[in-house]
Amino acid sequence: MISRRQLVKGIPAAAAAFWGAGGAKPTGYGRAAAQTPTPAAGGEPTRRKRIAFLGTSVYQHSHAQHFLDRLSAGYAMGGRWVDPPLEIASVYLDQFPANDVGRQRIEKYGHRLFPSVAEALTLGGSELAVDGVVIIAEHGDYPDNDRGQKLYPRYRWFKDAVRVFEASGRSVPVFNDKHLSTDWDECVEMVADSERLGFPFYAGSSLPVTWRLPEFEIPYDTPLVESVCVAYGGIDSYDFHAFETAQCMSERRPGGEVGIRSVHALRGDACWQALRQREVTRKLFLSALMRSHNLPVDNGYPSAPVSLEWAEANLPNTTACFIEHLDGFRTSTFLTDIRDFNYAGMRGDTGEIIGCQFMLPMPGRGATTADFFTPLVQHIERMILDGSTDYPIRRTLLTSGMVIGGIESLHTGQPHATPAMDIAYRGPRESMFWRQ
Repeated sequence: MISRRQLVKGIPAAAAAFWGAGGAKPTGYGRAAAQTPTPAAGGEPTRRKRIAFLGTSVYQHSHAQHFLDRLSAGYAMGGRWVDPPLEIASVYLDQFPANDVGRQRIEKYGHRLFPSVAEALTLGGSELAVDGVVIIAEHGDYPDNDRGQKLYPRYRWFKDAVRVFEASGRSVPVFNDKHLSTDWDECVEMVADSERLGFPFYAGSSLPVTWRLPEFEIPYDTPLVESVCVAYGGIDSYDFHAFETAQCMSERRPGGEVGIRSVHALRGDACWQALRQREVTRKLFLSALMRSHNLPVDNGYPSAPVSLEWAEANLPNTTACFIEHLDGFRTSTFLTDIRDFNYAGMRGDTGEIIGCQFMLPMPGRGATTADFFTPLVQHIERMILDGSTDYPIRRTLLTSGMVIGGIESLHTGQPHATPAMDIAYRGPRESMFWRQ
């Protein structure tokens, strides 16, 4: 294993060898695209805004690979190829595993690799030298805490960026992939830093902005009483995506979000016992489950009509999370083995159940690319170009707290009270899901 500093020193020579002595690179890729910028009104060329890309580990189908490729090469959207409107001016990678493709991507796109977060933001100088920061601290070899949470360096890298902002006397937009931190106080501090220094801060999951099947938007101020997401995956990982799926719908109720009072997480038999006692939740669970295209089957078809008893028999290891909001609203999520994300909500005025599937065409399951990352990248680009976010960071602050509360509840075996999570906000009037 070579050190990061050794790798950084070797990149320019490797890149030159890769592209040839003339240094020619494919047009539209990485830094080369900045050589032919769009002229401004006065005829002078304009420089694309530059970003620092910070990633834990880049290997095939890692989050960092999905973001790095799209931000470097562009993406297909609406029947055409969209060239990257931003320039990746610097890359910091924390780890280089045996299956690393980070080196290859840096050479391919002609990026510059830096040995620290601060140097990536200053381009090796003494002051902030980029127009945006993208933090993809997901995947890689990191320790777990005593609750089983992976200690990714999201908070630490964010604070590194804040220190550069403070020393430079200015700040730029920041995107943080997934939830904010494993510690509630750190989550709050990150949002407070963005508000104190006045920079746009965007974070969260791809679920709120991916396709919906059917294409469905809950009208603003719909009187919902409960949201349910039936999904898959593990805690401190896919549970966050389930919370974001539910929350982007729940926040559209009259008055918006007011915060949560408690989280109760249950596994296996305890989950099914609780569900039998909650009539509305049970109806919504079954409705969301029946939007799945990945139900357990017997020779290509469910072994019996879908019911609570059928679900208990076929999805026995389900983990449920029951959340009580301060206004009496409820959120319930279920991590199962169905391999997709499905939403159901109930209107309080009519008792109608509404819902849809949030589509994630995964590589190996009907897709070769994870194109649900594409609209998320587009929102990142828009934030850095326009200096504003499409929905408030307080959504992701609250869903980060839901993850923390669920893990604490599983650890203690009791409902976890959340008196500090009285996070109030209004969501955007327009849902930001992908319609193209």
